[in-house]
Amino acid sequence: MPSITVVFGVVLILLGLGGYLLTGTSSVTALIPAFFGLLLLALGVLARSDAMRRHAMHAAAAVALVGFLGALFSLLRVPLEARTGVAVFSQGAMVLLTGIFVALCVRSFIDARRARRAQP
Repeated sequence: MPSITVVFGVVLILLGLGGYLLTGTSSVTALIPAFFGLLLLALGVLARSDAMRRHAMHAAAAVALVGFLGALFSLLRVPLEARTGVAVFSQGAMVLLTGIFVALCVRSFIDARRARRAQP
């Protein structure tokens, strides 16, 4: 799961940078996916340590959940016509990516708990 976290972090960074560069404006809000991506990337690297794995992955799941809810509420709150196509795509992609990541984390946590219970 740490490697998957790093991949999702890199993809979110690229999404944020792409949105920032494609809009041609200096709006820092276009970089929001990149900020979440940086956090996930750092937590994914931390999770490669056996001692930090559990804490880092729970923190990564929490970061992704906040990103999911924030992007989702932003999409639902403002009419689509009031934003550029790049902004709508970026927010939709962030909702999709962070939602998938949270689902993968939950599945991983459940599998890890079952594996611990199965050990004698």
